[in-house]
This record gives sequence, structure tokens and C-alpha cells, in this order.
Amino acid sequence: MPVAIISFIILACSLYAILQVGTSAETTVNKTVWTLLILVLPFLGFIIWVVAGPRTEKAAK
Repeated sequence: MPVAIISFIILACSLYAILQVGTSAETTVNKTVWTLLILVLPFLGFIIWVVAGPRTEKAAK
């Protein structure tokens, strides 16, 4: 049972990262590379994306 829960969490995190990459303003090549990295290395790819992935521009207040 714990393996199923961990697998679900990894899947959810990977899907979230892929959706965020897809809606980012990056080029198609960058989106493809990030998506492949997340798909090939699900947990590690997600961690790398969190640290170095595409950032959205924050509105200046």
C-alpha cells in the first residue's frame, strides 16, 4: 500500500510539472526537453524542474 501512495504522489507531481511546462512561455524545444526529462526520470526530473525549471514572470507591485 505505501508503494501505491508514493507512486501516486510521484505521478501527480510529474503531471503538475508537465502542465506547468506546457503553459510556460518557453520555446517549443525547451518545453520538449523539460517534458522528456520529467517523463524519463519522473522523481528526479520533477526535482530538477523545481530547482531549475522555467519561471513565470511575477507582476511588479
